[in-house]
Amino acid sequence: MYLSRIETNKGGTLSRKTQGFHAIALRSFLKWLIRNDIEVMSPDKIELPKTDERQIKFLSGEQVDRLLNAPSLSTIQGKRDKAILEVLFSTGLRVSELVKMDRDKIDFKRREFGILGKGGKTRVVFLSARAVEWIDKYVKSRKDRYSPLFIRHKGKIDPSISSEEMRLSPRSVQRMLKKYSRKMKFPIDVTPHVMRHSFATDLLMAGADLRSVQEMLGHKNVSTTQIYTHVTHKHLRDIHSAFHGKGGD
Repeated sequence: MYLSRIETNKGGTLSRKTQGFHAIALRSFLKWLIRNDIEVMSPDKIELPKTDERQIKFLSGEQVDRLLNAPSLSTIQGKRDKAILEVLFSTGLRVSELVKMDRDKIDFKRREFGILGKGGKTRVVFLSARAVEWIDKYVKSRKDRYSPLFIRHKGKIDPSISSEEMRLSPRSVQRMLKKYSRKMKFPIDVTPHVMRHSFATDLLMAGADLRSVQEMLGHKNVSTTQIYTHVTHKHLRDIHSAFHGKGGD
């Protein structure tokens, strides 16, 4: 295929993913020409390059426990970080969704809140009892009236600063996770997406169905959620190897 031979500025060739984007664009152009009564080759004749199976990184149950217990609870920042970690693992939220949370929008009794996710799709998000407990402890330790659930805590509280200026940024959450993953000496840097993957694989390995996990993650198509199936298949294979044929007659 011609695209596989195109050299980049760095001396290499286009990745399979980039080749796919080019092929999809070319297909769309051919479809547009056909709609305008111009005779061209069929778009279906352009094959999309096969990409390697997407590898996802996630934490084991033991690693999750260590990460959740990493923050020091003697400071307001530590309490905030503990609440963030509990919420991420409890919900599988995208980091952009996490930082948009406002404290008055959470139903503590029902342990849920509504969120406007990717693509303008709304969904109900459920919190674990532990996540609600640590959110409550963090909020009660604050002495401000800012509406964002998670705010920055450096310096004195300045009434002239708006709520949005105080809201924690996605980048701050990413740095915080990286700090704790290195403190725990994990083999990978933990990111918000690693937490999201850990949430999904934990549910699937416990027996949750793919469609339910799709809804909880806010995926538009179940095909996106299917990236986790090879992880759960390996889990089942390990169980099969460990227990099959070990019983009596």
